Order: sequence, then structure tokens, then C-alpha cells
Amino acid sequence: MSINWAIIWPYLALLLIVLGLWAWERKRPEAVAKFEETVVAALLAIITLVAFVQVILRYGFNTGMQGALEFQRVAFAWLILFGMSYGIKIGSHLGVDAVIRLLPATVFRGVALIGAIAVFLYAAILLNASWLNLFGADLSTNWRQTGAVGYWTFMFERGTGLDELKWPEFLQPLTGQERVQRWVAYLMLPIGLALLVFRSLQAIVAIWKGERELVIAGHEAEDLVAEHKDDLGDEMKA
Repeated sequence: MSINWAIIWPYLALLLIVLGLWAWERKRPEAVAKFEETVVAALLAIITLVAFVQVILRYGFNTGMQGALEFQRVAFAWLILFGMSYGIKIGSHLGVDAVIRLLPATVFRGVALIGAIAVFLYAAILLNASWLNLFGADLSTNWRQTGAVGYWTFMFERGTGLDELKWPEFLQPLTGQERVQRWVAYLMLPIGLALLVFRSLQAIVAIWKGERELVIAGHEAEDLVAEHKDDLGDEMKA
């Protein structure tokens, strides 16, 4: 039975990315944290800068940058897809935990595990849901129609461009076309979901070992109040 590398290679690439990040984080966790913070901050800065320049050009000079809105949509999608896994890592996803904190410790831990497993399954299904057929789900047998990896691979093979966003002229001879390929814009879709699978799996292990309470930060507001209660008291006295 021959291996269909057209199907396998994107998954192998994602596995290498995740394993590389895992190995890097084990050796230099502070460098990985700095890298992730830099990516999130850079995407936010780029989105803000492009929006600011576009407003100045449109209302100040009655012109604008072609493809600016499409670029912002893509950059914002990258921010969300990359930020999902980063939010799991630092525990910044907000959630309501008022009820589950009333449960006994063992039950609370079980519910926390279910929440982390749900995130893991969510990311795995979005990557490729065809494996659910093994459990009796009536899904398409076409791997291209059952997840982000298949969709991205389809775009990669077709090579179609975005609607408005174009490559700079000096890059067009290298890219082979005028418009930015959709597979380039959608690259963060499978990568972001693969990182979400990785971070949610880490959260499951941490909750199981007792090193972490939840996959969310439902009590973030209480922590902030407790952290700054002395400052608030000093201001009231002043």
C-alpha cells in the first residue's frame, strides 16, 4: 500500500512545528514566551498602523492603500488563530467558574479536565474531522472537506490569489503571480489549530498533575481586585 504524500505532508509539517516548539520551550522557555508575546504585539501593532495610515490617506489626501482592508482582515485572523493557543498557555481565556468552584475538589478537578479535553477535541475536529467516522459519525469521506488542513492544502494546490491584496512588484517575479496566494494568507489556520491542540494537551496534563486549576481564567477579576486592594485603600485615605 503506497503512501499518499499529498495528504500526509501537511500533517508531518505541523507535527514538526509542534515538536520543534516543544523542544525549544523545554530548553529555553523564556525565549518561547518572548517570541509568542512579540508575535501577538507585532500583529496588533501592524493592524493599528495600517488602519491609522489608511485613515490619514483617505481623509487627508483622498486616496488609500489598495488591499488595506483585506490585509487587516487577514492579520486580525492571524492574531486570533495564534492568540488562541497563547491564551491557553497563559490562562487568559475568560470563563464563568462561579458554579464549579462550589464543587468538591475531586469533582472540580474532573470538570476542569472535561473543559480542557473539550478544547482539545474542538481543535482536533477543526484540523480534520474525518477521524470521527471511526466512531460512527456520518461525515464526508473526502479529506479535503473535513478540516482546516484539507482546505489549506486545496488552496495550496490551486494557488489562487486573494481579491485585492497584491505582492510588491519586486516580489511578483518570485511568487509567480500578482495577487497574494490564498494559501499564504490562510497559513495560520492549520498552524494555529495545531498549536491549540498542543497547548490544550499541555493544559490537560497540568490539570491532571495538579499544576493547574482550569483552562480558563474565570476568577481574573477577583485576582486583580485582590492584587490592587492596598492601592485602592491608599487612594481613598489620600
